[in-house]
Amino acid sequence: MQKIVPSIWFDQTAGEAAKFYTSVFPNARVTRVQHYPKEGLPEFQQQLAGKVLTVDFELNGHRFVAINAGPEFPVTPALSFMVNFDPSLDDAARSHLEELWNALADSGQVMMPLGEYPFSPYYGWVQDRYGVGWQLILTDPAGELRPFIVPSLLFGAAAQNRAAEAADFYTSVFPDAWRGTVANYPEPTGPATTESVMFGEIELFDQWFALMDSGVDQPTTFSPGVSLIIECADQAEIDRYWAALSAVPEAEQCGWLIDRFGVSWQVIPVDLADHTATPEGYAALMQMKKIELDRFA
Repeated sequence: MQKIVPSIWFDQTAGEAAKFYTSVFPNARVTRVQHYPKEGLPEFQQQLAGKVLTVDFELNGHRFVAINAGPEFPVTPALSFMVNFDPSLDDAARSHLEELWNALADSGQVMMPLGEYPFSPYYGWVQDRYGVGWQLILTDPAGELRPFIVPSLLFGAAAQNRAAEAADFYTSVFPDAWRGTVANYPEPTGPATTESVMFGEIELFDQWFALMDSGVDQPTTFSPGVSLIIECADQAEIDRYWAALSAVPEAEQCGWLIDRFGVSWQVIPVDLADHTATPEGYAALMQMKKIELDRFA
């Protein structure tokens, strides 16, 4: 089961976005929709009463959560999603890559044009109409098999040249974690040095993540616009990850935290939606920083 779930913040377009993604990605579906309570919301959320709160959806087996809220946290390119098209698994991988690219690029912004690069015969990076970043890549069929979707962390701006440090930190926090390929820049490139990570991979809970230091100056870094949910089995697990990851006390709210690199995490019980299905449960959540399960009783 996927224990770390990417969560994307939308400005009142979560339902629309989930419908779009599940229409353009293969083997995709919406799995759950949760609504805001119709009463008892804090004043700043009262206009959302009864509306969609979250949409859970899957893209070719990879789980996501779309949060329907306001304009507070725009998505940045710092946390994007690599989509691997493997010719050894799909004879039409290149054409399927192009089809998805065309859908995502429609009304979006191209970050790196689709074409040939030293690391791939066919690759492109695009921010879709909602600002979410996708890196589509035709993988080497002779290489190691990779998941279809891999969250990719780009260390730039305030987090520049910290990818190696982050790889060491994350693999120390999570049990049975694995640090894979790490390739450094062969020569200084923009703000990156020869000790910076051009591309690295780690595995947490059998899930792959890519990490890299930016080779160009970045105007933004990580934001709560894309966060990573850790679904915990009990209070002890919540306590452990909260203590290990939280580094910005003023950012702690409703199970959300920001780590030492600026990456946002949600450390929550696996059944949080059940706890917050009532106005009383939702109100209890809004009063918490770290989630304390006994306060839902």
